[in-house]
Amino acid sequence: MRTRAFAFLLCSIVTGGDIPADLQEGYRTIQTKDLQADLTFLASDQLEGRLSLTRGSEVAVQWIQSEFTKAGLKPLAGNSYLQTVPLWEYRPDREGSFLMIKGEKFHYPEAYSQFPENVDLSGQLVFAGYGITAPELNYDDYKGIDASGKVVLLFDHEPQETNAQSIFNGLGNTRYATTRVKTLNAQAHGAIAVLIVAEPNRKHVSNQERIAKIAGTQQRMSRIPAEAIIGDEIHIPSMTISDKLAAQLLAPLGTTPSALQTIIDKDLTIASRPVPNTTVSLHLDNSQARRSRSYNVAGLLEGSDPNLKAETIIISGHFDHDGSDGTQIWHGADDNGSGTVGVVELARAFAVNPTKTKRSILFIVFAAEERGLLGSYYYVQHPLRPLDTTRSVINFDMIGRNETPSKQTDGVINIAPDTANDLNLIGTNYTPDYRKTVEIANENVGLHLDYKWDREASLNVFFRSDQFPFALHGIPAIWWFTGFHPDYHQTTDTADRINYQKMAKILQLAYLSAWAFGNEPTPPRFNPQAR
Repeated sequence: MRTRAFAFLLCSIVTGGDIPADLQEGYRTIQTKDLQADLTFLASDQLEGRLSLTRGSEVAVQWIQSEFTKAGLKPLAGNSYLQTVPLWEYRPDREGSFLMIKGEKFHYPEAYSQFPENVDLSGQLVFAGYGITAPELNYDDYKGIDASGKVVLLFDHEPQETNAQSIFNGLGNTRYATTRVKTLNAQAHGAIAVLIVAEPNRKHVSNQERIAKIAGTQQRMSRIPAEAIIGDEIHIPSMTISDKLAAQLLAPLGTTPSALQTIIDKDLTIASRPVPNTTVSLHLDNSQARRSRSYNVAGLLEGSDPNLKAETIIISGHFDHDGSDGTQIWHGADDNGSGTVGVVELARAFAVNPTKTKRSILFIVFAAEERGLLGSYYYVQHPLRPLDTTRSVINFDMIGRNETPSKQTDGVINIAPDTANDLNLIGTNYTPDYRKTVEIANENVGLHLDYKWDREASLNVFFRSDQFPFALHGIPAIWWFTGFHPDYHQTTDTADRINYQKMAKILQLAYLSAWAFGNEPTPPRFNPQAR
C-alpha cells in the first residue's frame, strides 16, 4: 500500500485545477505549435521515412542530439549523446533456406526464419509445450526433458489463453508469450534451434495472419532488409512453421498438436516429450549481410536530491520508420515521429523548469524499433546507468492520433466510436502502483485512460514497443499509445493527420506523471504475476 503521506503529496501536485508554481514554467512550454513544427520536419519528405541505417534516420539522430544539447542535458555515452548500436543488416534467402525432415525440404511459407548468420544444423526433435519456464508461477515446460543439443518445437503464446482464472494473464499476454523469451529459454536449456507453431486450438489469427492483414506487408518484407544486434544475447535460430508441418513433425508421438494443447490447457499438465526417431535439419542462407551501426540518442537531467539522483526515470520513444521505395515515402508521423517529438518536448520542459525532480530523468530515443526493438534491447544489455536504478519508464509510441477501426483490429477488439480524448496504457497489470500515479496526475488533465490492450492476447501488443525489454527485467515500464488506425505503416501516416491538441494533453499528463515518479517516496513496484 502507498503511504497516506505519499497520497497527500501527489494530490497536492496535480489536483485542484492549478499546477503548483514549481511545475508551471516547464508545464507551460508544452505547446501545440512546437509539436506541429517539429513533427512536420521529422515526417517530411526530406527525411525519407527514417528507415534504419539510411540517411533520413541519421538526420533524425542529429536533430534529436541537437535538441538535447540545446536543452542542456548531460551526455552519458562518454562525451556524446549517441550510444552506438552495432547491427547486422541482412536479407534472408527464402528459396535457399529450408527445414528438412527425412530428406524432404520445406521452404517459405511452410518454414521461415530470420537469423543474421548462415546456419547448417541437425538435431533430435523434442516437443516442449509452450516453451515457458516461470518459477514464480510454478510452471516449467522443460521439466522432465533434456533439450541439450536438441531442436525444440513449441507452441506460440501461453497456456489457458482467454481463461480469466489462469495463472497466466489469460485475457492478455504476459512476458512469457513472446518468441524472444521462448528462444532465450530454449537456449538456456541447451537447445540448438527452436521451431514455433501457432497454437492449434487458437481462437484468433496466427502472428503471420495478423501481420498479413496490414496492407503492404509483403511489399514491406521484400523491400526492407532485416536487422539484428551484433553480439545479441540470442545466438540460436528460431523458425516459424505451419500447422500442417507441425502435425507431421509430431505424428510419431501418436497424437496431434491439438490434443497436446488440450492436455496442457486443461490443468497445466506438462506434456513435453522427445519425438522418437525424428531428426530435423535447418539450413538458413542470407543473400546478403553487412555490419553497420545506428544510435540510441540519450541525455540526462540530473536529479536534485543527493541520494535519489542515483535513481532513474526514463522517458523514451523510437525515431525510425519504414523509409521510401524511391517513389513513395512511409512518413511515420504518428509512428513514431509523435513519440520522438514527445520525448524532445518533455526534455525541454523539464530542463527549463527551475525546480528539478529528486530522481534523475533519462531522455532516450531508440534506434531500430521497427526492426525488432533493437535499440531498446541493446540498451538493457548495455545500460548507460545501472539498470537496477531504473524506477519507471514512460515509453511513447504513436501518441498523435485517434484510435479507429482497421483491418488489424477488425473482429479482434472493439474500438469506441469517439477516441479523441483516449490514451491507452499498456502493461499496467504488472504495476498497479504506476497506474495509480498516472490516474492521480490525470485528475488535472482529464484524458480517458484505457487499459483494454492488457486484456487482449491475439495482437501481441504488449511486446511491440520499447517498454517491453525493460519489463523483462522487472522494471515498471508502460507503453503510452493512442491506438491503431488505417494509416498504420502506410504512406498516409502524415503530419497533417495528427491531433496536436490531444498530443499536448498526453505530454502534459506525462510531465506531471514523471514529476511524481521523480519525487515520490516509494517508486512503483513490479509484480511478476500479472493481473
